[in-house]
This record gives sequence, C-alpha cells and structure tokens, in this order.
Amino acid sequence: QVQLVESGGGLVQPGGSLRLSCEASGNIGSILAMGWYRQAPGKERELVAHITSGGRTSYADSLKGRFTISRDNAKNTLYLQMNSLKPEDTAVYYCKAVGAVGFSREYDYWGQGTQVTVSS
Repeated sequence: QVQLVESGGGLVQPGGSLRLSCEASGNIGSILAMGWYRQAPGKERELVAHITSGGRTSYADSLKGRFTISRDNAKNTLYLQMNSLKPEDTAVYYCKAVGAVGFSREYDYWGQGTQVTVSS
C-alpha cells in the first residue's frame, strides 16, 4: 500500500509559477515509477510528466520546456515545477505512483489531487 498526498496548488496569474509536491508514504520500496497527471472539467485525465525508478523523465510534448518533474528520495517527495502558466493549465493535478504487487503485477496509486487555477 502506498499513500500519496499532493500540495502546492492554488490560484496563479498567467505567466506565473507554481511548485507542486507529492509526499509518498507506506510501502515506498514497491514504487516503480511516479508521475503527474491533470484533469480539467469535462476532459480526460492526461499525463503531464513521468519519472522512472532510474530517473528517466518524460513530458507531454505541449508542456516540455515549461514543466519540470523531479524527486527528492530523502524526503520521499515528488515535485512538479510549473512555469509560464497558461489558463489552459487549469486543472486538478494528481500524483501517481506505480507500485509492484507480488512478483509481476503492478498497481496504480493516486493522490487526492490539488487544484491549480490560472486566471487573471
């Protein structure tokens, strides 16, 4: 079992920056990869950024250059630095962990989400 708690969301003006945090607890050793997703009202949840256990990162093409995913293993925390925010970035942002269950199964763990609103 893995628990994820996001924080750092809020209201920001276009062009501003925000840093989201996701603290993991529980069976942290089972985590294979982590990522950030977002979901706007009426839209499908979409990948924002992803990081593997080996530190390899990937981003949605439209967000590359503005968003940066990172982790602090000592604090068991995942971060998402968001710069040059646009109104279309408004969404609930979710932290996800992919955990190993048993020998070959994987399970997705999700945080509760944190609201990011980009508006003037």
